[in-house]
Amino acid sequence: MPGGLIALLDVDEAGPDLFRGRPRGVPADRAFGGAVVAQSLLAATATVPADRAVHSLHAYFVRAGDPAAPTDLRVTRVRDGGSYATREVTAVQHGRTTLVLTASFARPEDGPEHQVPVLDAPAPETLPEPEEALTGAPAAVLEWLSWLDRRHPFDFRFDGALPRVAAGRGEAAPPRQRFWFRSREALPGDPRLHACALAYATDMLLLSVAVAPHGTVIGAPDLATASLDHAVWFHGPARADTWLCFEQESAFSAGGRALCSGRVFDRDGRLVLTVVQEGMLRRRPV
Repeated sequence: MPGGLIALLDVDEAGPDLFRGRPRGVPADRAFGGAVVAQSLLAATATVPADRAVHSLHAYFVRAGDPAAPTDLRVTRVRDGGSYATREVTAVQHGRTTLVLTASFARPEDGPEHQVPVLDAPAPETLPEPEEALTGAPAAVLEWLSWLDRRHPFDFRFDGALPRVAAGRGEAAPPRQRFWFRSREALPGDPRLHACALAYATDMLLLSVAVAPHGTVIGAPDLATASLDHAVWFHGPARADTWLCFEQESAFSAGGRALCSGRVFDRDGRLVLTVVQEGMLRRRPV
């Protein structure tokens, strides 16, 4: 990605409640939905008082984006209440809407606390780097790993065998995977910037778990895929440039759609965020 994560998380003010996101890639790339989600959230955040942090977002992917073109981000101030603020962002390219995002922000406050999910993963330092972990994998998997390195400005450590490796052998795999990730760049301390970086990360590899039981991969010539909608709940602040564990699974697929979900934990086992996404999975002739 040209310029890396810091450059991506920098939108320019183009007018009252109007922002412009920088291009997110080159024409040969497939547009990445998490990037426009992050830019849209950044635009919404810029219109909210600094004492309010995002606690949820809901986005609909309306059209495929052009990664080589800038994106106009039009913010609507839906509500400013005593504790909560709501914003709607419409992302526009070439005069057409590509994404609609609603985000809610809240002042921090005390309340009852509990957490059911438990982090049960080896520390990232004990896991091999992806190149080592995938030694001997099929050539298509190694090509994908090179693409992943160019595609996302994050480091990865995979815990266990990736479903993509099984698919490379023509085998099905359970619809789940787990990996650690962190930004390759050190990011400024602003927690709201880190929330936008995490919004980007929530879309990474998520839909791929839905195709694992079918012995195929995202990008296969006989499979059409796309993210349809994306929801994230932020449970507390976390730095995107420290190791975070992302657990992903797909509970259901039918009718040309699949439901995927994920949880992100920090090193201390604190649940940082929850994400749910519905995506299109459609067989096509080759």
